[in-house]
Amino acid sequence: MKLATLKDGTRDGQLMVVSRDLKTAQLADGIARTLQHALDDWTFIAPQLDAIYQELNRGGGRRSFDFEPGNCMAPLPRAYQWADGSAYVNHVELVRKARGADMPASFWEDPLMYQGGSDDFLGPADDIRLMHEEWGIDFEAEVAVITDDVPMGATADQAHQCIRLLMLANDVSLRNLIPEELAKGFGFVQSKPSTSFSPVAVTPDELGDAWKGGKVHLPLLSTWNGKLVGKPQAGVDMVFNFPQLIAHLAKSRNVRAGSIIGSGTVSNKDAKRGYSCIAEQRCLEMIAGGEPVTPYMAFGDTIRIEMLDDGKSVFGAIAQTVKQA
Repeated sequence: MKLATLKDGTRDGQLMVVSRDLKTAQLADGIARTLQHALDDWTFIAPQLDAIYQELNRGGGRRSFDFEPGNCMAPLPRAYQWADGSAYVNHVELVRKARGADMPASFWEDPLMYQGGSDDFLGPADDIRLMHEEWGIDFEAEVAVITDDVPMGATADQAHQCIRLLMLANDVSLRNLIPEELAKGFGFVQSKPSTSFSPVAVTPDELGDAWKGGKVHLPLLSTWNGKLVGKPQAGVDMVFNFPQLIAHLAKSRNVRAGSIIGSGTVSNKDAKRGYSCIAEQRCLEMIAGGEPVTPYMAFGDTIRIEMLDDGKSVFGAIAQTVKQA
């Protein structure tokens, strides 16, 4: 099943069911006004949404209309929780190696995770508006999951059963603000502006064999200013799968329905597969030549993040332009 949220002038939009080919949609009014409403009573509401989904895929739906990603908010325009992991430890290792820092052995055994702002997500076609280019604007292409309720102390196996939806994310980072902020020893705030999400969130069954072991086994494509710069395999080099990330988050607290957990920047050890964030490319340049060459994003730059399965878009594309606020 594929779900999206229509812009309607309200904070939370209206829930839509979207056909598998991303061509048509139908409002879920009368069943659930918002995605959060559906998640709060998933067992009862999901079958009703699936009935609409099956009808759309058969070419029916008396109330269906053309699906336009540009009219979408993030699937969850605001969420109770956004926690972003760093499951691709290769990315962390490169960043630390570039600045001459040792890699703690614990990073391979216990995931890194930060809690980001979840009150103001961007839709897939919304502009990335920021005050200054000098902040070091970077995209970060990721995969994310949305959970049902997860009890405190849940094991990874238990957490696996609580994954309701998957989507793509652009976890925008302001690289030049990060060092001073982390030097305070208290985590990201100003250096992590609003995160963007794909137009569509999908249930795990939609991925078929590409969803196994708590990972998505498909390439994630990042196209910067019209040039494909990254196509890493999301299922490769993911040290911590999504169930493990969720269990990490739930170690000391309950995780409630509508929580979003990100994978962190998708990264492969094979550098030929390109990069999912500019910082990683700059780290490789520093390791090879002593200084970075690739600049960060400038006003007017575009970024497109998408995942294809047999040539067909799974989640629709995040397609954004960086503009001055």
